[in-house]
Amino acid sequence: MARNDSTGTRILVILSEHGYWGEELVGPLAAFDAHGYESVFATPTGKQPHALPPSMDPGYIDPPLGRSVTTEEVARLTRDLDESDRLGSPLSLAGWLPERPYVADKDYLHRLEAYHRNVAVVADELADYDALLIVGGSGPIVDLANNERLHEVILAFLRAGKPVAAECYGVAALAFARDWTDRRSILWGKRVTGHCKEYDYKDGTGFLGTDFVMGPPPYPLEYILRDATGPDGAYIGNFGRELSVIVDYPFITGRSTPDSYLTGEKVVEVLENGVRRFGW
Repeated sequence: MARNDSTGTRILVILSEHGYWGEELVGPLAAFDAHGYESVFATPTGKQPHALPPSMDPGYIDPPLGRSVTTEEVARLTRDLDESDRLGSPLSLAGWLPERPYVADKDYLHRLEAYHRNVAVVADELADYDALLIVGGSGPIVDLANNERLHEVILAFLRAGKPVAAECYGVAALAFARDWTDRRSILWGKRVTGHCKEYDYKDGTGFLGTDFVMGPPPYPLEYILRDATGPDGAYIGNFGRELSVIVDYPFITGRSTPDSYLTGEKVVEVLENGVRRFGW
């Protein structure tokens, strides 16, 4: 059903603590702010997220493309946001959601029952939000892609029939989110986009706050998405095209940095106009 009134619309925005790509946050925020949406930020442990330094540097040359992917304006907007108080007190996924017990834990059955009760409480609390956005960058590879607490959040939005958006390497969290009953990716049978193999770095940006410099990413996102979507779905990379954003409700996925503003616009169109399909 199309929304006729955006008053009170809230977006839960998930960010890595190891660095997000600036435009992949400021792009969607531009659309959300323009429509009066409230953006609520969360990170894995409640630490303030920060933009990856190259995403604030218009002189940084993207290795696969051989050119800058950050304009002076986006760099300024990213720096202003990074230095503001807006991201200073994010919610903590670790403090909000329980940790699934190990099978070897004492009283495993009772612990698992308690786990599901607590997850159900969080699902009720997530009813206050209208959509979910997972911001990309190299950081999500470290602390979002296989974050089981984030997976439970994704599943709660999915079961509620609410939009779930992700950008770049943030899309990996969708591929790995799955109900433990059948272990099948929630992307099975869906159309999605994400970082193309051709755009993967050989020399990377490094993770924020560490001396680790990423060469090739630890996993090729395109291959994971091709497998996760199955024979009746599809990975749509749109390699060679400037933009790649796919809406296959409830999912809105953006390939990489240049797609950030359009990703935010499509989230708005899904919420306001009931868009269910775009880009395929």
